[in-house]
Amino acid sequence: MSSLFPSQWSLVSGGITAPHGFWAGGISAGLKSTLKPDLALLLVPENSVCFGAFTQSLFRASCIDLGQRSIAKNKGRIRAVLINSGQANACTGEQGLKDTRTAIRELAKLLSINESEVLMCSTGVIGERIPMDILVPSLAEVVKSLSSEGGDQAAQAILTTDLRDKQIAVQANLGGKIVSIGGMAKGSGMIHPNMATMLGFITCDVGIPKNIWNEMLSRSVQSSFNAITVDGDTSTNDAFLAFNSGDTLSSKHFDFLEEGIQKVTQFLAKAIARDGEGANCLIQTEVQGANNDHDARKLARTVCSSSLVKTAIHGCDPNWGRIVAALGRSGIEFDSRFVSLWLGQFQLVKDGQPIPFDRKSVSDYMKLKMKGRYMEDDCISLKIVIGAGKGFGTGWGCDLSQEYIHINADYTT
Repeated sequence: MSSLFPSQWSLVSGGITAPHGFWAGGISAGLKSTLKPDLALLLVPENSVCFGAFTQSLFRASCIDLGQRSIAKNKGRIRAVLINSGQANACTGEQGLKDTRTAIRELAKLLSINESEVLMCSTGVIGERIPMDILVPSLAEVVKSLSSEGGDQAAQAILTTDLRDKQIAVQANLGGKIVSIGGMAKGSGMIHPNMATMLGFITCDVGIPKNIWNEMLSRSVQSSFNAITVDGDTSTNDAFLAFNSGDTLSSKHFDFLEEGIQKVTQFLAKAIARDGEGANCLIQTEVQGANNDHDARKLARTVCSSSLVKTAIHGCDPNWGRIVAALGRSGIEFDSRFVSLWLGQFQLVKDGQPIPFDRKSVSDYMKLKMKGRYMEDDCISLKIVIGAGKGFGTGWGCDLSQEYIHINADYTT
């Protein structure tokens, strides 16, 4: 995992609370039928700046609309985020909106802050309200759980069908100042974000002007969370929040800070794709030679989201025809005569035409990667060159197995 980062950035413990001044906690409130943690809280320092990206779905949870309004009203000045798992509280009408407002109001009282400084994120079954008779009495307990070492508890409490938590923290010396970036995310199914991810959070302990911070995070979202797919479905509750707080960082270090942020967001995004429901491997598709980076990223994610590509990879079948077919329906213009394709180190297509390759060797390569889940060696790599343009983009996905159908066929029954 350390190979993912430049030498100046080093992995540290602590997750979302690794940066100075950020506290988090998580408890088992009983919102789920299991005894697993299901309620988390993130508390950020005063004068923190918050960036938010949210689902583009027309069906959206009330917490999304309220969060957008609060960030805009306060010009990014947010102090706390409450996260419940088990119920999405989406498509629950006026009562669902009242429930969210009640939770925000009661938490604000406990923290002695303004209601507009509190955001809420919900995840779980669409159409199900949050059991307020359980949530409200649990708010005092989750506040008590807050700690500068509570990142792990929070990362556990936001999970739904995830098989493992997704968190990371990195640190570097920028101009004599130790800077930390922490992150946590959740997501396993209903992953094809049109903004960010199921739920994702980033913290950073240096001060960055709001406009610069927003630009940095917007770019990072496009090359990370908006570059992943599991099943082609966008959630009603997608939300990504990123906070910075602390002494002002010199502008000469902005590029390096953004590189660190991008590494963290890409790590979390890949962790989501890697943990796709029923998945056995991570798929990484790199596209070169496009007219621009946007086109390259769209081509890459189209390949990663193809059910036919995903099932072929699950079966360790080097069926390259499915890959080029996905490219062709992406909506991006290119000349098929210049397309070349590699699966791992094996070239399968050159200048739009198949070339001889050892099918068994390619299949064996895929089988080996299938055995490396949750390790750096689980990634099946696709490299595609479509022309001589300067556009480059990467997308991530996972294989599609029978287990995905099993998980989702009776999700609410």
